[in-house]
Amino acid sequence: MKFIAIQPAGGGFDQYWIEFCKSMNIPYKIVDCYKNDIIDQLLDCKCLMWQFYQNDPKANKFARQLLFTIQTSGKKVFPDINTMWHFDDKVGQKYLLESIGAPTVQTWVFYDRNEALQWAAQTSYPKVFKLRSGAGSANVKLVRTRIEANKLIHRAFGKGFSQFDAWTGLEERWRKFRLGKSGYTDVLKGVARIFYPTGFSRLAGKEKGYVYFQEFIPGNEFDIRVIVVGRKAFAIKRMVRKGDFRASGSGHILYDKTHFDNATVELAFRTSEKLKTQCIAYDFVYQGNKPLIVEISYGFSPSGYLDCPGYWDDCLNWYEGKFNPYGWMVEMMLKD
Repeated sequence: MKFIAIQPAGGGFDQYWIEFCKSMNIPYKIVDCYKNDIIDQLLDCKCLMWQFYQNDPKANKFARQLLFTIQTSGKKVFPDINTMWHFDDKVGQKYLLESIGAPTVQTWVFYDRNEALQWAAQTSYPKVFKLRSGAGSANVKLVRTRIEANKLIHRAFGKGFSQFDAWTGLEERWRKFRLGKSGYTDVLKGVARIFYPTGFSRLAGKEKGYVYFQEFIPGNEFDIRVIVVGRKAFAIKRMVRKGDFRASGSGHILYDKTHFDNATVELAFRTSEKLKTQCIAYDFVYQGNKPLIVEISYGFSPSGYLDCPGYWDDCLNWYEGKFNPYGWMVEMMLKD
């Protein structure tokens, strides 16, 4: 018997994969990719499914390599190489999206301090500064002046940036507390992080030796996220934080189909066809009526999509009602 191998990650896709396999009587087994004998564990399996996270430095040290190895051996994997190699890597995404001519927000990456400073002296402001990794608007800053840009450039080619910004994290916890979405304990944990860095921050190390800027597109009070899984797609509308320009992680989400235009959904499908991906979430902002891709990611938090009222197929037909995108992922593994 050939099994679907599932690596548990906790709170992500894995719980839905397991539920789907049970409901459909699909043989599966739990494996431990962190064990030395993982290749032997997979001998009786036809595929491996593992949602690894951007904030898990242990997984990020080898998850891509292991999944690509299993794929090369002839087994199926989720995510596959086309879907995962650029995960949580905005620099890689820049090159990838530009190479296929996708409409993106203009981006600049520099690997030389002087070249970056020369650009900063000539460009217009504001610009958006980002690190190559980070989710939920982490490590994203609006740069309003050349002086601010120069400070970031010098730091990027000096002591570098921690991948976990404790002060920004505390501000976000305080914002959620004021909105009634968290309690005092959560705020106190944020204060503690200023003095006691997270295990992730210690293991991940500093980001340095490059600097990344993106054009700021004004007039966007929201972004649109479209997730394409195979030949189906669903979407959410994320409103920006109050007094901010960032939408990701705001927690203010709209779901009704009237918030989404077919041109944006079609662009997501067309881009996925070019990238040959299994599952990709696209974040869009708008320049006038033109959708522009900000960044992409195969991973997303299931809790934010439970209220989606339906989905599209790749012919833009709409299907009203509840659906199971994680079941779609399992079904991909079953196809010859």
